Amino acid sequence: MVYISYILLIICVLISVAFVTLLERKILGYIQLRKGPNKVGLMGLLQPFSDGIKLFFKEQTYPYMSNYIMYFTVPIFMLVLSMFMWALFPYMINVYSFNLGILFFMCCSGMGVYGVMLSGWSSNSNYALLGSLRAVAQTISYEVSMSLLLVNLLFLVWGFNLMNFMVYQMYIWFIFMSIPLFLCWFSSCLAETNRSPFDFAEGESELVSGFNIEYSSGGFAYIFLAEYMNIILMSMITVVLFMGCDIYSILFYLSVTLLVFCFIWVRGTLPRFRYDKLMYLTWKVFLPMSLNYILFFSGVLVYMLIL
Repeated sequence: MVYISYILLIICVLISVAFVTLLERKILGYIQLRKGPNKVGLMGLLQPFSDGIKLFFKEQTYPYMSNYIMYFTVPIFMLVLSMFMWALFPYMINVYSFNLGILFFMCCSGMGVYGVMLSGWSSNSNYALLGSLRAVAQTISYEVSMSLLLVNLLFLVWGFNLMNFMVYQMYIWFIFMSIPLFLCWFSSCLAETNRSPFDFAEGESELVSGFNIEYSSGGFAYIFLAEYMNIILMSMITVVLFMGCDIYSILFYLSVTLLVFCFIWVRGTLPRFRYDKLMYLTWKVFLPMSLNYILFFSGVLVYMLIL
């Protein structure tokens, strides 16, 4: 039953990725005063499947000077890593509910750096290498502030299990106690998933699409799937941490959809940051704020223990 449940979860996530791509194209279309995809199927509902079939049936090309084995295995590694992270989905019936869920999330999200770095390096292209180096510097920088933001919330629930967040947010959501933390966390999620306005790994104007420039057909599809699975995962984790984590309520899934919409909305409205501003934001704004919050929460805890 455990394996069947996990396979069903992955299938549902892959289908949701397909429709998130359609949602993104529709929303960006309406933001730019045009229609999105609306020809394939009813209201364009079959467009993602059409695109997927087209991608996987295209000819697989590869650069002659690339590191051949690494070049082909890295996209699969990125996709499998994203699938591993979905084992975190908080089931009450314990499909894979483990007591160190938050640590597992931090380890896997840290491993994601290697996928981007090796895909850029193995392509043996200057543009791909530049894009991957940018992405690595950005991801590692935001990992620091993101892990410290998580530590703040661990002070409140006193455990690494994601189901603790459901118990402790029964009466009040953590977002009401720490709105600045939520805003920092959401910005860090945008930077971690290489989304606008922090999409320096894919700076089209200067890097011709960045670290995945040499990928086509199935390899590109795997990278694309991994990126969108991470976006939905980050939205789900955000809802778990800040918005109640009541997995039996339809509100949980609506909140996840709303956060995915926010990812797309940000892409449609905000211009790209300057690179030095990006680094300034995490090291000079998010890091001090999360450290101050740690002092605040630990002080409150000590005060309550004394009482």
